[in-house]
Amino acid sequence: MGKYSDFIGLGIAGNFALHLAQAGELEEFKDIITAEEAAPKGIFPFYLPNNPSTSAKEILKTYPLSSTQIKLPAENVNVQAEPEVGLVCKLEYLDGKILNIVPTHFGAYNDCSIRVAGANKISDKKNWGEDSKGLSDTLFQIDAFTEGGVMDSFSVCSFLKRDGEIHQYGENVELSGYSYFYEKLTSWMINQINTQKDFGPLEALDEYIADCSFPSQAIISIGATRYTPYGETTFLNSGDEVVIVVYDSALLSLSDLLSSVENNAYDTRLMSVLAQKVY
Repeated sequence: MGKYSDFIGLGIAGNFALHLAQAGELEEFKDIITAEEAAPKGIFPFYLPNNPSTSAKEILKTYPLSSTQIKLPAENVNVQAEPEVGLVCKLEYLDGKILNIVPTHFGAYNDCSIRVAGANKISDKKNWGEDSKGLSDTLFQIDAFTEGGVMDSFSVCSFLKRDGEIHQYGENVELSGYSYFYEKLTSWMINQINTQKDFGPLEALDEYIADCSFPSQAIISIGATRYTPYGETTFLNSGDEVVIVVYDSALLSLSDLLSSVENNAYDTRLMSVLAQKVY
């Protein structure tokens, strides 16, 4: 999983209806004005590669991605998995600004987060050290990040294994359910990265990108989906296993997913699976 150590890590907040309310984060974004009511609230950094700058928080320089495990923080805090889709992207620049973002691959992602009120920045809750995030080893190539492409038929769902039982953790939702997706999402990301200011829970991303010597690639998580009632009220414990599946819902049903999770048998031709033991 260290193969992404030169990729900048970015995440999108508020790109799926009702998630921020479920996560208890609406208050933090109350002063953020967006162009549309459904628009995402902003972008946060979760990993800054090759960054010698002292302006960035030291923890953001720690590589957090794992495809097999989540390490809980040393502090006694609540932690929730955040099931979503991660994009592997190429970044293109012109005169020090992002010119283009080209998603090349997608798969299951866990934007695992600390739940604590009053954090200064959203990134304060996103990286607490190694093994605090997750990206599947199985990624699908994107033919075109546009309607009519391979992603049209994909959905995401998640489960929590605890004490021998399997619980659905996140809702089973189509990727088209994201508020911003495809060209609308990439256009928004380009503008947001270039213009986002250090304000409220957000940070000035263009400064971080310059400090990282303008990385040519990124891992971008495009927003956590909604929890089930169980997921909304259940925090992670040592011994749990989080399973996030991004799958072709034209060919697989929810019952197919549940059977795969029960048997630990995954058809990687049709699903990107992120299964992480919690410790």
